[in-house]
Amino acid sequence: MNASAKCLLLFALNWLDAQLTIIWIRGGWATEGNALMSHLLDAGDLPFLLTKLAIGAFVAVVLFRWSHLALARRGLTGVLGLYVALMFVHAATAFSAFGWHAHEKLVAYVAALPDGLFALLS
Repeated sequence: MNASAKCLLLFALNWLDAQLTIIWIRGGWATEGNALMSHLLDAGDLPFLLTKLAIGAFVAVVLFRWSHLALARRGLTGVLGLYVALMFVHAATAFSAFGWHAHEKLVAYVAALPDGLFALLS
């Protein structure tokens, strides 16, 4: 995937994160962990959304502009990885919001994997 496609994906994930954050917070299923963004949400959905999208657009443009540098390419890959992980958090929030708690079993299973691997190797 080329740099422009990755930057567009980054912006799209940023937009999706903003939308899902508004849904979860307004629905009472989550809280905003970032104090600045929490204050913006207190001011309304539009200030939060515009700020979030402006920051996301700025980061995407900067990473695209300097995508010829290895540091920018690695940074873009890292940020995309973080957003993909964040989408799993949003999915877990959705499961909880809609009353499906099987994800807790999955988390318990994944958390127990390192102990199982160490037991297997010893």
